Amino acid sequence: MSRERRQFSREFKIKVVQAYESGVSGVELSRQFEVHPNVIYAWSREYRRDPEKAFQDDRGVTDKAQEQRIAELERLVGRLSLENDFLKKALSHAKNILSTPKPGSTKP
Repeated sequence: MSRERRQFSREFKIKVVQAYESGVSGVELSRQFEVHPNVIYAWSREYRRDPEKAFQDDRGVTDKAQEQRIAELERLVGRLSLENDFLKKALSHAKNILSTPKPGSTKP
């Protein structure tokens, strides 16, 4: 019976934290908003640390991972471009060698 993890908006979290900090108990808010009290306490700690950056999406971590992935793919594209250029030149060189008539050849 796994429950899907719920996502709460920044506004909702701030509303709950402000109610908690105004004196409403965490247990009471827990019942009212159907959120575990430990989650409310964690939200409150995060909000107290830095209200401006509190509850921002975790995109910072995702962005960093995406940037690393993009850099990795760009390196791969560069390497494959070099290989492609090398193979094109090798094919061109091979065509030149094969199309040059050899002495003693009876082919027209």
